Amino acid sequence: MKKVYFILTTLIIATLSSCKSTKETTSTSAIKNLSARKVVKRHLASNFEGNTIDAKLKVRYKDKKEDIGFSVKMKIKKDEVIWLKGTKIITVFKAKITPEKVSFYSPYKKNYFEGDFTMLKKLLGFDVNFEQLQNMLLGQAVLNISENKQKVDIVNRSYQLHPKKQPLLFDIFYQIHPDHYKLKKQYLVNQLKEQRLDIDYTDYIKKDNLLFPKRTVITAKEKNKFTNINIEVRSINFNTNLEMPFRIPSGYKEIKL
Repeated sequence: MKKVYFILTTLIIATLSSCKSTKETTSTSAIKNLSARKVVKRHLASNFEGNTIDAKLKVRYKDKKEDIGFSVKMKIKKDEVIWLKGTKIITVFKAKITPEKVSFYSPYKKNYFEGDFTMLKKLLGFDVNFEQLQNMLLGQAVLNISENKQKVDIVNRSYQLHPKKQPLLFDIFYQIHPDHYKLKKQYLVNQLKEQRLDIDYTDYIKKDNLLFPKRTVITAKEKNKFTNINIEVRSINFNTNLEMPFRIPSGYKEIKL
């Protein structure tokens, strides 16, 4: 069951897309030297300005023991709720995440979970809230990059930002596309525990004058373990009326973490 929760977590660290994809056209030599302050400002200005997202995802999960694929419907009402439904012929799980709590149930296992974000903290290894999860999903920096002074370098044909003073428990880096200032990659490293989480936004699309990640690859590594999750969007619509049915059936067994 922990794998199901990890899939849920990484879906929350996911992506969206459809229509035309944007191409990386800026060469390393053409990247302008910008101050960290300007890169931060442009990245924040690139954030999603729509109200809702309705997407169908293709997900593949792989670790040392498993290699499985399934479909996920994802609906988001910005700043209010993230709704997920995973299927593999039958419904495997449903989840609803709000700023206050995480709710999940599995018709397959006949069990459920309701609680705060402690579950996600245990899985990810750092404190996380709804806003941070939503930012990761939309191709934005997981932490508020305007809160602390940043340093900037040009790495892998992108602007790489990192706090001048890294958080106590982990180091975090953001690689930002020089054309549209959405993320190309963000990654966290915990040297002490030999843990690393990479979130790669390998392509973007433009639809309704909005940019979104087309494909996201999430790789989590720790000592003698690895998990790889590949997420692609099959279809997507923005700013539509959404129905998000969610009710935990009676008789299901509560999961205690």
